[in-house]
Amino acid sequence: MLIKKRSHWCLIASGMVSLILFMTLLYSGSSDGGLRRNSSRLRHDYQLMGRPLYKLDLGWPKNPEIFTGEVFCVAVNQDAAVVYVAQRGANVPKVLVFTTEGEFLMSWNTTTLEMPHGMFLADASSKDPTIWITDVGGGPYGHSIKQYSPSGKLLQVLGTPGKAGSGLDPLQFDQPAEIFVHESGEMYIVDGDGGMNNRLIKLSKDQKVLWMHAEKGQGLAQFYVPHSVSVDSAQRVWVADRGNKRIQVFNSITGDWLGTWGSCFTEDAPYSVRLTPDKKYFVVVQLNTNQITLLDAPPVGLIGQCKVASVIQLAEDVKPHLVDLDLKAGALYVAEIGAQQAQKFTPFSLGGSLL
Repeated sequence: MLIKKRSHWCLIASGMVSLILFMTLLYSGSSDGGLRRNSSRLRHDYQLMGRPLYKLDLGWPKNPEIFTGEVFCVAVNQDAAVVYVAQRGANVPKVLVFTTEGEFLMSWNTTTLEMPHGMFLADASSKDPTIWITDVGGGPYGHSIKQYSPSGKLLQVLGTPGKAGSGLDPLQFDQPAEIFVHESGEMYIVDGDGGMNNRLIKLSKDQKVLWMHAEKGQGLAQFYVPHSVSVDSAQRVWVADRGNKRIQVFNSITGDWLGTWGSCFTEDAPYSVRLTPDKKYFVVVQLNTNQITLLDAPPVGLIGQCKVASVIQLAEDVKPHLVDLDLKAGALYVAEIGAQQAQKFTPFSLGGSLL
């Protein structure tokens, strides 16, 4: 009788050990010890290297199955707490709209977008914010930059839709990569995501060309696939010169070349360039190495050489493309082509130790 009781308790203990082992494996799947979402397509593995500045928000968005195409770009309206996500694919909505908390709000049922590439939210603090989207499609609406209302109504078009070119009057583009709209209304455009153009163009508020760099090459102020553009408060224009694996810097008023960063990009090219709200770091994604790199922003009056502060190593084949930041909360949103998703990263408090 004693032997039977011992055998019975051994079976119970063995079962409890198996259950504990199963639960341990289930909850330790992601790199931060949290639950993975129940999806084989979405990828959330990541590793922090260097200073821990951002952590992944596993709860954003709340309904990830809404992503149905290749996600190329994001834009944040921090005043309205809204995030716009643009994707590509046959028979998919080109723009999805979420709250910063992850609730799905709506999709744009527009036929005027072919292949969205870059996106920028302008006039966020005004009562009439607008979303600018670059379109690299080859159809009747492509090779242009479009301005939309928050609900997806087409307001105006820059360029000559459906006609690739290098003209300035009328203005033409060939696969424009990204636009940055300054609070003054002036626009900075990088034109040439693999097309005939390799240009950085500054337009006035009334869309007249103020200055331009348009030579293809490896020299100073020359480009090979300029891919992303950003302007800081010190009147400096930062351009991710993707094909040349460098970032070039220009004076926003005169267009004069100020400097180059290249030493940080020996393995892969910069695809994005965005400044964090505290103006301490530039966020640069590298698509082929699946990395989000934060570079120390230089002080006013100095360009110097780039210095890596932190790296977020994403899972293989995630393919991060372009980013945007919530200028109030500091959250970072990343568009990922390979994983077909957008992800949200939130800053650690004071950029300090892991929470």
